[in-house]
Amino acid sequence: MADDGSNLVLGSAAALNRFCRDALIALGVPEADAAVAATIVMESDLRGIESHGLPRFEAFYVNGIKEGRIKPRPNIQVVSEAPAVALIEGDHGLGMVVGHRAMSLAIEKARATGAGFVTVRNSRHFGIAGYYATMAMEQQMIGLSMTNASPLMPPTYGSEARLGTNPIALAAPAADGQNFVLDMATTTVAAGKFEVALRKGARVPKGWGGDDQGVPTDDPKLARYGRHYSPLGGTPEMASHKGYGLSSMVEVLCGVLSGSEPAPIQKNWSNIGHFFGALNIASFRPVADFEAMMADMNRSLRETPRVEGADRVYVPGDKEREAKARHLARGIPLYPEVLESLRRVGRDLGVPLDL
Repeated sequence: MADDGSNLVLGSAAALNRFCRDALIALGVPEADAAVAATIVMESDLRGIESHGLPRFEAFYVNGIKEGRIKPRPNIQVVSEAPAVALIEGDHGLGMVVGHRAMSLAIEKARATGAGFVTVRNSRHFGIAGYYATMAMEQQMIGLSMTNASPLMPPTYGSEARLGTNPIALAAPAADGQNFVLDMATTTVAAGKFEVALRKGARVPKGWGGDDQGVPTDDPKLARYGRHYSPLGGTPEMASHKGYGLSSMVEVLCGVLSGSEPAPIQKNWSNIGHFFGALNIASFRPVADFEAMMADMNRSLRETPRVEGADRVYVPGDKEREAKARHLARGIPLYPEVLESLRRVGRDLGVPLDL
């Protein structure tokens, strides 16, 4: 039976942020870097993106450091640079720390030149792509972020995974504060969606993915670990080449341009590449005019006549903004297995978990 939410525990966002920060510090991460990483982890949960954030804190980040896959004190450095662009070496550091530093540099370059683009090699999982895009948005810029990932999706007409979920995010400010924030995988759904279904005891649509033989399945466990995720579009007849193409585009910018190597040619998957962009709106036109037009565009989309049975039309970012307001007021909902995972981390590292 699917979970009805009655077994959820609510935790304070501020307390959970402190816990993540202190846990990372206990693992040897410098305090400033730990604060950045904890904030990005928590932003996923605040925005209601259950596929990332706290459910992955132990497995992806804590265990990654303990097992030596992530360096707590990496030597992050600029490898090559021009006025508007740069390549950063992540030295296998926490992806959130590497990503934050890279987007900060892109924003700095955009202030100076009108646009800044930074690609990253040898990083690790960086959380939600949308966080970095909103960093630029909050500076009155258009933000762009993307990352490659381990192979989970076969190319159109292929029978074996060659590409990851490879998310793309773009954020733009609007005058009314109801900003445009797109954050999407190039597969039909992100890997974490299967994990969410498992926590809820729910089935998944058969179009999301297949088992290890590629046979479509509604079993979230078989689909999660079958490594046959559907590209956006689903099938060749429904234009799966578009999702496949977008995922390959991410590889060009994150894997090839950075030199990390794209997923299809990495023999032992380990090096993650990112790409960040910031466009300084003031270099194109008055910011107030841009933001007013964005608000008008978003309003028109929301006011679109609805199909029968639909309660509203959303603009990218609406659900996440509303979830954040709700979670800041009421607390972060935690499933029992997520809560136990955090408690296990706390016991192991001697860090108290105070909800």
